[in-house]
Amino acid sequence: MGKFQSTKVFDGYSCVFRQWKAKDTHCSFLHGYGVSFRVWFEGELDERNWVWDFGGMKRAKGTIDGMNPKAWMDFMFDHTTIIAEDDPSLGLFMEMHEDGIIQLRVIPATGAEQFAKYIYEKLNLFIQIETKNRVKISQVEFMEHSKNTAIYKSQLI
Repeated sequence: MGKFQSTKVFDGYSCVFRQWKAKDTHCSFLHGYGVSFRVWFEGELDERNWVWDFGGMKRAKGTIDGMNPKAWMDFMFDHTTIIAEDDPSLGLFMEMHEDGIIQLRVIPATGAEQFAKYIYEKLNLFIQIETKNRVKISQVEFMEHSKNTAIYKSQLI
């Protein structure tokens, strides 16, 4: 039996981050990209013959961290500074956030691979609840401009 999949690209985000552990590269410095991500939806078709409504993030009834999923994506990636929770300079970034210099977002780890995993985990839980387990996220591709991408895939393929 075949599987149905659809994909959606979410783009138009500008964010800054650093990978503080990458001491031997320039990635340890703050740097920014226009970022986007492609999400693979997989599951049974609904009554409209869709795996997932392409505008479903805007029209969703459920939330991610208490926000509409589209609003959550904007909150996380639109003109933000994203810092790893174990970054030794986190206190400095928190001060800049409190002073209104940056919009700080703290996540477990930074970098394209970790962003793909973070987005996958947030969206997969939301999608499964929203669709009553009819749909899951099979993978997320995170893109730093058009040259660098990283993919995180579901273990259950």
